[in-house]
Amino acid sequence: MTFWTALRMTLVLTVLTGIVYPLAMAGLANLLFPFQAQGSLISRGGRVVGSALIGQNFSSPRYFHGRPSAAGDKGYDASDSGGSNLGPTNRVLIASVGRRLKKIVERNPAITAAQVPVDMVTASGSGLDPEISPAAADLQVPAVAKARGLGEDQLRELVRSHTRPRWGGVLGEPGVNVLELNLALDDLSGQRRVSLSGQRLVSMRSAP
Repeated sequence: MTFWTALRMTLVLTVLTGIVYPLAMAGLANLLFPFQAQGSLISRGGRVVGSALIGQNFSSPRYFHGRPSAAGDKGYDASDSGGSNLGPTNRVLIASVGRRLKKIVERNPAITAAQVPVDMVTASGSGLDPEISPAAADLQVPAVAKARGLGEDQLRELVRSHTRPRWGGVLGEPGVNVLELNLALDDLSGQRRVSLSGQRLVSMRSAP
Protein backbone atom coordinates (compact mmCIF):
# COMPACT_ATOMS: atom_id res chain seq x y z
CA MET A 1 0.00 0.00 0.00
CA THR A 2 2.77 2.38 0.95
CA PHE A 3 4.59 1.58 -2.31
CA TRP A 4 1.61 2.49 -4.53
CA THR A 5 0.98 5.70 -2.57
CA ALA A 6 4.59 6.72 -3.01
CA LEU A 7 4.49 5.85 -6.72
CA ARG A 8 1.35 7.91 -7.28
CA MET A 9 2.85 10.89 -5.45
CA THR A 10 6.03 10.60 -7.52
CA LEU A 11 4.07 10.55 -10.78
CA VAL A 12 1.85 13.48 -9.75
CA LEU A 13 4.79 15.61 -8.61
CA THR A 14 6.75 14.69 -11.75
CA VAL A 15 3.91 15.88 -13.98
CA LEU A 16 3.32 19.03 -11.92
CA THR A 17 6.92 20.14 -11.42
CA GLY A 18 8.47 18.63 -14.54
CA ILE A 19 5.81 19.46 -17.16
CA VAL A 20 2.97 21.72 -15.97
CA TYR A 21 5.07 24.23 -14.01
CA PRO A 22 7.81 24.71 -16.68
CA LEU A 23 5.22 25.08 -19.46
CA ALA A 24 3.19 27.55 -17.39
CA MET A 25 6.27 29.66 -16.58
CA ALA A 26 7.48 29.60 -20.20
CA GLY A 27 4.03 30.65 -21.43
CA LEU A 28 3.75 33.41 -18.84
CA ALA A 29 7.24 34.71 -19.63
CA ASN A 30 6.52 34.82 -23.36
CA LEU A 31 3.28 36.67 -22.66
CA LEU A 32 4.67 39.26 -20.24
CA PHE A 33 8.31 39.54 -21.37
CA PRO A 34 8.51 38.28 -24.99
CA PHE A 35 11.83 39.98 -25.80
CA GLN A 36 13.65 38.60 -22.76
CA ALA A 37 11.98 35.18 -22.99
CA GLN A 38 13.24 34.73 -26.55
CA GLY A 39 16.85 35.43 -25.58
CA SER A 40 16.89 39.24 -25.98
CA LEU A 41 17.68 38.75 -29.67
CA ILE A 42 18.46 41.82 -31.78
CA SER A 43 17.52 41.85 -35.47
CA ARG A 44 18.43 44.08 -38.38
CA GLY A 45 16.84 43.75 -41.79
CA GLY A 46 14.91 40.66 -40.75
CA ARG A 47 18.10 38.87 -39.64
CA VAL A 48 19.23 38.14 -36.08
CA VAL A 49 22.60 39.82 -35.50
CA GLY A 50 23.10 38.89 -31.86
CA SER A 51 21.76 39.00 -28.34
CA ALA A 52 21.75 41.95 -25.97
CA LEU A 53 22.96 39.53 -23.27
CA ILE A 54 26.01 38.06 -25.03
CA GLY A 55 29.02 40.04 -26.21
CA GLN A 56 30.70 39.69 -29.59
CA ASN A 57 34.17 40.18 -31.01
CA PHE A 58 34.63 43.43 -32.94
CA SER A 59 38.04 43.84 -34.55
CA SER A 60 37.46 46.60 -37.13
CA PRO A 61 38.66 50.10 -36.15
CA ARG A 62 35.25 51.35 -37.34
CA TYR A 63 33.58 49.79 -34.30
CA PHE A 64 33.76 50.05 -30.53
CA HIS A 65 35.45 47.01 -29.00
CA GLY A 66 34.19 45.00 -26.04
CA ARG A 67 36.07 43.38 -23.19
CA PRO A 68 38.58 40.59 -23.75
CA SER A 69 36.99 37.15 -23.47
CA ALA A 70 38.34 33.79 -22.27
CA ALA A 71 35.22 31.91 -23.38
CA GLY A 72 36.35 29.48 -26.07
CA ASP A 73 39.33 29.63 -28.41
CA LYS A 74 38.16 32.81 -30.17
CA GLY A 75 36.27 34.37 -27.26
CA TYR A 76 32.56 34.98 -26.61
CA ASP A 77 31.71 31.31 -27.15
CA ALA A 78 28.40 30.83 -25.30
CA SER A 79 28.91 27.06 -25.31
CA ASP A 80 32.20 27.44 -23.44
CA SER A 81 31.45 30.25 -21.00
CA GLY A 82 33.98 30.92 -18.27
CA GLY A 83 37.02 32.90 -17.20
CA SER A 84 40.70 32.12 -17.52
CA ASN A 85 40.94 31.12 -13.82
CA LEU A 86 44.33 32.84 -13.69
CA GLY A 87 45.24 34.63 -10.46
CA PRO A 88 46.46 38.26 -10.31
CA THR A 89 50.08 37.15 -9.86
CA ASN A 90 49.99 34.63 -12.72
CA ARG A 91 52.67 35.42 -15.31
CA VAL A 92 50.46 34.42 -18.23
CA LEU A 93 47.72 36.81 -17.10
CA ILE A 94 50.20 39.64 -16.49
CA ALA A 95 51.70 39.15 -19.96
CA SER A 96 48.23 39.04 -21.58
CA VAL A 97 47.17 42.25 -19.85
CA GLY A 98 50.42 43.89 -20.94
CA ARG A 99 49.85 42.94 -24.60
CA ARG A 100 46.26 44.18 -24.50
CA LEU A 101 47.33 47.42 -22.88
CA LYS A 102 50.01 48.00 -25.52
CA LYS A 103 47.55 47.32 -28.34
CA ILE A 104 44.98 49.75 -26.93
CA VAL A 105 47.54 52.52 -26.52
CA GLU A 106 48.77 51.97 -30.09
CA ARG A 107 45.20 52.21 -31.37
CA ASN A 108 44.52 55.30 -29.26
CA PRO A 109 47.80 57.29 -29.32
CA ALA A 110 46.27 60.28 -27.50
CA ILE A 111 46.04 58.34 -24.21
CA THR A 112 48.51 56.81 -21.79
CA ALA A 113 48.45 53.32 -20.29
CA ALA A 114 47.31 54.77 -16.96
CA GLN A 115 44.13 56.09 -18.60
CA VAL A 116 42.97 52.69 -19.86
CA PRO A 117 40.00 51.35 -17.82
CA VAL A 118 40.60 47.94 -16.29
CA ASP A 119 37.65 46.36 -18.12
CA MET A 120 39.42 46.94 -21.45
CA VAL A 121 42.32 44.65 -20.52
CA THR A 122 40.65 42.02 -18.32
CA ALA A 123 37.98 39.44 -19.16
CA SER A 124 34.77 39.00 -17.20
CA GLY A 125 34.03 35.89 -15.17
CA SER A 126 31.65 34.55 -17.82
CA GLY A 127 33.61 35.73 -20.86
CA LEU A 128 30.29 36.85 -22.36
CA ASP A 129 29.88 40.35 -20.89
CA PRO A 130 28.00 42.45 -23.50
CA GLU A 131 28.85 45.76 -21.82
CA ILE A 132 31.82 48.00 -21.21
CA SER A 133 32.10 50.92 -18.83
CA PRO A 134 31.27 54.44 -20.09
CA ALA A 135 34.94 55.32 -19.57
CA ALA A 136 35.99 52.44 -21.86
CA ALA A 137 33.58 53.65 -24.54
CA ASP A 138 34.72 57.28 -24.24
CA LEU A 139 38.33 56.17 -24.59
CA GLN A 140 37.59 54.66 -28.01
CA VAL A 141 35.70 57.66 -29.39
CA PRO A 142 38.66 59.42 -31.11
CA ALA A 143 39.78 56.28 -32.98
CA VAL A 144 36.26 55.33 -34.09
CA ALA A 145 35.48 58.91 -35.09
CA LYS A 146 38.63 59.04 -37.23
CA ALA A 147 37.86 55.69 -38.89
CA ARG A 148 34.27 56.74 -39.61
CA GLY A 149 34.90 60.35 -40.50
CA LEU A 150 32.49 61.49 -37.78
CA GLY A 151 32.78 64.19 -35.16
CA GLU A 152 33.96 63.17 -31.68
CA ASP A 153 31.23 65.20 -29.97
CA GLN A 154 28.65 63.38 -32.07
CA LEU A 155 29.99 60.01 -30.97
CA ARG A 156 30.23 61.03 -27.33
CA GLU A 157 26.56 61.96 -27.42
CA LEU A 158 25.81 58.57 -29.00
CA VAL A 159 27.69 56.85 -26.16
CA ARG A 160 25.80 58.86 -23.55
CA SER A 161 22.45 57.98 -25.12
CA HIS A 162 23.36 54.27 -24.96
CA THR A 163 24.68 54.30 -21.39
CA ARG A 164 22.63 52.22 -18.98
CA PRO A 165 22.34 53.90 -15.56
CA ARG A 166 22.56 52.22 -12.18
CA TRP A 167 19.44 50.20 -11.39
CA GLY A 168 17.19 52.47 -9.37
CA GLY A 169 20.01 55.01 -9.41
CA VAL A 170 21.80 53.03 -6.69
CA LEU A 171 22.63 49.41 -7.54
CA GLY A 172 25.37 48.30 -9.92
CA GLU A 173 27.51 50.38 -12.24
CA PRO A 174 26.60 52.19 -15.49
CA GLY A 175 27.29 50.20 -18.66
CA VAL A 176 27.29 50.51 -22.43
CA ASN A 177 26.04 47.62 -24.53
CA VAL A 178 28.67 47.28 -27.28
CA LEU A 179 26.46 45.55 -29.87
CA GLU A 180 23.65 48.07 -29.50
CA LEU A 181 26.13 50.96 -29.64
CA ASN A 182 27.75 49.63 -32.82
CA LEU A 183 24.37 49.10 -34.49
CA ALA A 184 23.45 52.69 -33.63
CA LEU A 185 26.83 53.73 -35.04
CA ASP A 186 26.04 52.01 -38.34
CA ASP A 187 22.66 53.77 -38.40
CA LEU A 188 24.35 57.11 -37.74
CA SER A 189 26.91 56.54 -40.50
CA GLY A 190 24.13 55.54 -42.90
CA GLN A 191 22.21 58.73 -42.13
CA ARG A 192 25.35 60.75 -42.72
CA ARG A 193 25.95 59.09 -46.11
CA VAL A 194 22.38 59.86 -47.15
CA SER A 195 22.78 63.46 -45.98
CA LEU A 196 26.05 63.92 -47.85
CA SER A 197 24.57 62.36 -51.00
CA GLY A 198 21.66 64.80 -50.78
CA GLN A 199 24.03 67.73 -50.37
CA ARG A 200 26.05 66.65 -53.41
CA LEU A 201 22.86 66.28 -55.43
CA VAL A 202 21.69 69.77 -54.46
CA SER A 203 25.12 71.18 -55.37
CA MET A 204 25.03 69.50 -58.77
CA ARG A 205 21.54 70.82 -59.46
CA SER A 206 22.45 74.35 -58.43
CA ALA A 207 25.72 74.39 -60.36
CA PRO A 208 25.67 76.61 -63.52
